[in-house]
Amino acid sequence: MVASTLSAEQKKDVFREMTQAWEAKDWQKCASLFAPDGVLHSVMLDPCVGRQAFLERIEKAAKPNKHVKLHIQRMGTADEALIVERIDEIIIDGVSRSVPTVGILEFDGALISLWREYYDRPTLLKALGLSADPHA
Repeated sequence: MVASTLSAEQKKDVFREMTQAWEAKDWQKCASLFAPDGVLHSVMLDPCVGRQAFLERIEKAAKPNKHVKLHIQRMGTADEALIVERIDEIIIDGVSRSVPTVGILEFDGALISLWREYYDRPTLLKALGLSADPHA
């Protein structure tokens, strides 16, 4: 991957822009901030490779009765990566549930080239109204 030329503040701005687009359900804008060959890796799932696959994954997860707010707790950089601690608030049919999440992002120029997400999968499934037990 190509090293980013962005400052720490510029990387934060890109993520804030992603957050705003995500909350507005502007999936095309989200995809435009992702490198054409970028990787989204929610570590409990297989990596999603490429801007088009990223767009398809986030569109597939979108539901008319579901809204997600990304509450940033803190952001900083380490070894050129942007580290974002946040609380993802998932609201389905008016019911709000929270998922503590950490994202680590790398950049290729002004685009996100690698985005790793760390969260507790059972907590996420519960927030989505799904069973955390694969046998349930």
